[in-house]
Amino acid sequence: MKAMWNGFVLAESDSTIQVEGNQYFTPDSIRAEYFRPSDTHTVCGWKGTASYYTIEAGGEVNPDAAWYYPAPTDAAKQIAGYVAFWKGVKVSV
Repeated sequence: MKAMWNGFVLAESDSTIQVEGNQYFTPDSIRAEYFRPSDTHTVCGWKGTASYYTIEAGGEVNPDAAWYYPAPTDAAKQIAGYVAFWKGVKVSV
């Protein structure tokens, strides 16, 4: 799987996990130079509290375009630290 935005590869992995239609990429598969920590957090009833990254690539900024669960609930422990995308980030095979 590959995550792309603004012509840049943000993440690439052969071992993503699909949850609720989203591909979660392993932490070591993201290209950290494009990710900036965000102060945004949301809560999912069964996964726990999500943290977000803002994507910066090619002089463009995509706020809160990636999220992850640093300490998910037991029901979602398989995606701890894994990163998923939205807001125009294209994920494909």
